[in-house]
Amino acid sequence: MAAASASKRRQKGGDETAVRKRILAAAFAAFVKSGYAAASTLEIATRARVSKRELYELVGNKQEMLIACISERAKRFDVPADLPAVRDRETLEQVLASFGTKLVREASDPTVIAALRLAIAEAVQAPEVARVLDSRAREASRAALRKIMAEAQASGLLTGHPAELAEQFAGLLWRDLLVSLMLGVAARPNSREIAARARDAAAAFLQLHPLPNGENGVGRGVGSN
Repeated sequence: MAAASASKRRQKGGDETAVRKRILAAAFAAFVKSGYAAASTLEIATRARVSKRELYELVGNKQEMLIACISERAKRFDVPADLPAVRDRETLEQVLASFGTKLVREASDPTVIAALRLAIAEAVQAPEVARVLDSRAREASRAALRKIMAEAQASGLLTGHPAELAEQFAGLLWRDLLVSLMLGVAARPNSREIAARARDAAAAFLQLHPLPNGENGVGRGVGSN
């Protein structure tokens, strides 16, 4: 009896998770199509094939749906758990190139570009879209880069403020690509192009920031002869 009850609870939980994902997908589609301010909970419920009661129970109101939609996408920008510890310049370059590749790949995804366009379109009527996007998604990528820079600084490989270093690397990485993607005047780069962009940005960044002791050799860690 107890086992059967537990099985039913797990099945119910799985069903609710699937329905919640469907609601969030429907909400994002409605926000992009109609605009956040104009999209109604009825439209979202209809798209998700649920009742408005289910919509509120499983996700919440429209703003909570927006936060959930963007927060889910923000998870893509975390620092990968398998990146090596930054202990020398060569590893730092590899880590920056690896994270840069992931950042451009995820941020250039059409759904992310659609979210950025949505925030701009709704800047006057619904400024909360931009606030949520900035505090959840953009801050996730900034925090991840700051973490890498802080680790490099702690290892004696860089000097300066981690936040400023992170912004500089992001500028070298993106250049004008993000604006071009949002305007629709550039195609999303392929995997090879993204990897090359990230490698170039990492190399350029390290050229701008030689070792604090005055040495320039990439791959020479703290204490190298």
